[in-house]
Amino acid sequence: MGRITHLRDLIGIIKDKASQSKAAIVSKPKNLSLNLALLRATTHDPFTPPHPKHITTFLSYGYSSRVTASAAVEALMDRLQSTHDSSVAIKCLAVIHHIIKDGSFILQDQLSVYPSTGGRNYLKLSSFRDNTTPMTWELSSWVRWYARYLEHLLSTSRVLGFFLCSTSSTAEKDKEEDKVSALTNSDLLREIDSLTSLTEEICKRPDSFHMQGNELMGQIISLVGDDYLSSINEISIRVDEFNQRLSCLSFGDSVELVCVLRRLEDCKERLLALSTRKRALVESLWCLISEMKGKVGDGKAYKEEGRLLLTFGKRDSGSESARFGDRVISYGDSVRFSSARYGLNGHALQIVESVESYA
Repeated sequence: MGRITHLRDLIGIIKDKASQSKAAIVSKPKNLSLNLALLRATTHDPFTPPHPKHITTFLSYGYSSRVTASAAVEALMDRLQSTHDSSVAIKCLAVIHHIIKDGSFILQDQLSVYPSTGGRNYLKLSSFRDNTTPMTWELSSWVRWYARYLEHLLSTSRVLGFFLCSTSSTAEKDKEEDKVSALTNSDLLREIDSLTSLTEEICKRPDSFHMQGNELMGQIISLVGDDYLSSINEISIRVDEFNQRLSCLSFGDSVELVCVLRRLEDCKERLLALSTRKRALVESLWCLISEMKGKVGDGKAYKEEGRLLLTFGKRDSGSESARFGDRVISYGDSVRFSSARYGLNGHALQIVESVESYA
């Protein structure tokens, strides 16, 4: 196994040298330094993270002109979507993460609009596989997860109006509580729903024992960990705002809020295992969520007559099916919310979807 690893490392070094030599020959003079900086930041070494010097050099191309920044993002995306090497792919994703975190506004803007069509599979890596060795196969699962995570991060940043973990968004973050207090309930729900989706994606991080001690994976986990703390802070601000509005929430808004709170609570155990930083902030959020659920309702889901129902408050011990018609109005009277089609009255909510799709 050691010989294979060393041979692969040697092949990787040769590929890196060949790529840089090719770039020196075929690149236009104005793009040569950009392409070399990108190649040096995204080598074939599966253990060593991109050197900070090479990351800084690449990010510097976002401080000259929009044309240069656009060329940098295009070169990065071309390398990401053309490689079949898991090490190169995950380092390209790390560079994207650094753009979101530390890049200039111009570079971030070019990243956010590429490609112009957008779409859910923004980075097009859902089917990425590198089966060269067992390690690269395992690393491929990280590539697929990391790409999905960054897609969620970009999507959430669009919803919030600023890049969640960006060091250049400090001014926007300072005004965050004032901005949140001015949001409508529907906009506030949309933001907390997006932040919750991001949190759920963090919880899907692969459990790869063979990656323990890998510096490259360690850096990625650290970057995502910083995002996690930022997202928890943003969620806390919005949950606290809803806590102030509980008395004036409509039934529909209360339903959607409880659904989001339940999704967050489902992440609790996994999140506590992933990070122990800022424990006080995290614990205060779980306490607030528990308190709010007690005020709004327990939001328990159960099955009845092929439907999935969500009730608020304690259920009576008598026959629930006998009182089904009293609690839920007909399908034709249902109201469309952003998350699904619901039928409701003042006591319960009928989610007109199959139980299987909900699960």
